[in-house]
Amino acid sequence: MEIQKPGRRRRHHAEEFKRAVIEACSEPGASVAGIAMANSVNANQVRRWMRERGIEPPTRRVSMPVLETAPAFVQLPMAPAAVSGDIRIEIRRGNTAIKVEWPVQASGDCAAWLSNWLR
Repeated sequence: MEIQKPGRRRRHHAEEFKRAVIEACSEPGASVAGIAMANSVNANQVRRWMRERGIEPPTRRVSMPVLETAPAFVQLPMAPAAVSGDIRIEIRRGNTAIKVEWPVQASGDCAAWLSNWLR
């Protein structure tokens, strides 16, 4: 049994159709991709039609204001650290908190346990 692939045919659009699509894309707030999709045309094709006619496709990028100065350093009060020979880890997720104390002498084991636990 032999299967034949259907032949690919290029679609040709009338100039009036192209102009109407380009005009719709030029409206304020219009999305080239949305208009192309609504007219069963690829957005890249519409952008090509615009370039060929010397029309710059609209950009939807919003410029962000640039901060001229870095935010000031805010010092937070911290409780003095307790001096002990233990590693203390506290992990919170939602309403659950886990506190682990591990001897400093076994810090490698603590690192391995934490690495496995976080995976």
